[in-house]
Amino acid sequence: MAIINLNGKKGLIVGIANNESIAWGCSQAFHSEGATLAATYLNEKAEKYVRPLAEQVNAEIISPLNVASEEQLDALFAEIEVRWGKLDFLLHAIAFAPAEDLHGRVVDCSSQGFLTAMDISCHSFIRLAKRAEPLMKSGGSLLTVSYYGSEKVVSHYNLMGPVKAALEATVRYLAAELGRTNIRVNAISPGPIHTRAASGLEHFDSLLTDFVEKSPLHKPLMLEDIGSFAAFLVSDAAKAVTGGVHYIDCGYEIVD
Repeated sequence: MAIINLNGKKGLIVGIANNESIAWGCSQAFHSEGATLAATYLNEKAEKYVRPLAEQVNAEIISPLNVASEEQLDALFAEIEVRWGKLDFLLHAIAFAPAEDLHGRVVDCSSQGFLTAMDISCHSFIRLAKRAEPLMKSGGSLLTVSYYGSEKVVSHYNLMGPVKAALEATVRYLAAELGRTNIRVNAISPGPIHTRAASGLEHFDSLLTDFVEKSPLHKPLMLEDIGSFAAFLVSDAAKAVTGGVHYIDCGYEIVD
């Protein structure tokens, strides 16, 4: 019987912002299970927060990455190929929408705001997958992060609802296309948790209170809850799991 064991596996983490990031919780779990990691940071301002965390999990590669830059994407994967010669798993944990579009009605969002949100939050996963594919010579795992607001209308989630719905559809299509080469593609969908991204949503505190009150387990979600399940999904223990959106939300999604 397979168990969660990431010894010998190489993984790329895109999305660590600080020690409250979902990507950070996942990185800790990957590291504790034996994986060797590469981590990225957005720019020089972000580096001072990301690098100390990446060093805590002994990341062998710590590189700048703005996913809107083809040059930085190419440079990162070239470094991975030279240093490791392979890639076993990848975590995409980034999302962005311009504030004026995020805080307004979907019907009022600008064309450019919608395109930017879709590009950074969804199409960037495709760009990463395309570059990861040739490095996953013996198969691998691609993982992204979604949210319940993709499926149901969540107050104040606004533009990110349609964007995350597109991301989840992307997971299914990539899973179908890449399965022939034993590359698995999944999304995790955590419940509300305090992160820098969540702080951009209006009335987030009331959303968190509602989550604890209504979810069957009646408790807040922790980063380690997300990290442990992510480690399972990128491990060989989940070798038959692909194309899914997996809720980590104390059962909230089953409540009307």
